[in-house]
Amino acid sequence: MTLTTINLAALGDTINLTTEVTGTLPIANGGTNSTATTFVNAATNVTGTLPVTKGGTGLASGTTDQFLKFTGSTTVASAAVEGGLSGYDRWQMNSTFSGDAQPITSNWARTGHGEFAKIGTGMTQSSGIFTFPNTGIWEIKFTCQFYGDTNAYGRAQVNWSTNSGGSFTSSGWGDSSSWGQPNGNNGQYQTITSSILNVTNAGTFRVNINAEQQNNSNGNVYGTGADCTFAEFTQLGT
Repeated sequence: MTLTTINLAALGDTINLTTEVTGTLPIANGGTNSTATTFVNAATNVTGTLPVTKGGTGLASGTTDQFLKFTGSTTVASAAVEGGLSGYDRWQMNSTFSGDAQPITSNWARTGHGEFAKIGTGMTQSSGIFTFPNTGIWEIKFTCQFYGDTNAYGRAQVNWSTNSGGSFTSSGWGDSSSWGQPNGNNGQYQTITSSILNVTNAGTFRVNINAEQQNNSNGNVYGTGADCTFAEFTQLGT
C-alpha cells in the first residue's frame, strides 16, 4: 500500500519524529536516506583549511583590517583595503622676489601653518629640485601669485626630469604651464597650472618649477604668505 495522505486529526495534529516515524526519508524528498545520527563537529573533528572548491576560503587565518579577494578561479587571499590618498605634500615660497625665476631655486619650505599635515613620506627638495618618495601617478599643482601692471603676463610652469635632473622637460604651452594677467592696473593675480606624471622610477624622476613674467620684468612673485605661491604634490594612484 502506498501512503498518499496523513490524517493529522488521527495523529493528534502533530507528528512525533521519534516514535511515530520509522524508516528513512529519501534524499529526493529532502531526507538523508539514512538512519545514522552521527555528525561532524567542526570544532573538534575538522583540521586544516577548507578549499574554495568545497565552499571554504583555503586560508587558516587572515590579517587585521584586510579583506578576502579572489586571486584566481579557485583561490582567495587576504588583501589590504585600497582607497584614499597615499601621498600628499605642500611646499610654499617663504620670500617675495622680483622678475623671473626659471626655475625657482631658493626659499622653498614645506607648509607649516594651520592644520596641514603631509600624507606619506613627503617630497624632498634641494635648490628647487623636488624628488618623489615613491613611484606612482602624481599630480603636481603650482599656484603662483604675481604683481604687475595692465600689460604684464605671468606664467606658472612645471618641468620634469627622468635622468636625475640632468635635463628637464615641459610641454611648453600645454598642460604643464598657464598664463595670467592682472584685472586692472597694478594688480595682484594668481596663475595655476598642474601636470600629471607617471613616476616609474623615484630614484631618477625630478621636478622643478618656473615663475616667468613678460612686459613686467620688475614685477613681483609673492611668497610671504602660505597661500600666495605654493606647490602641491598628490599621489593619485600606484
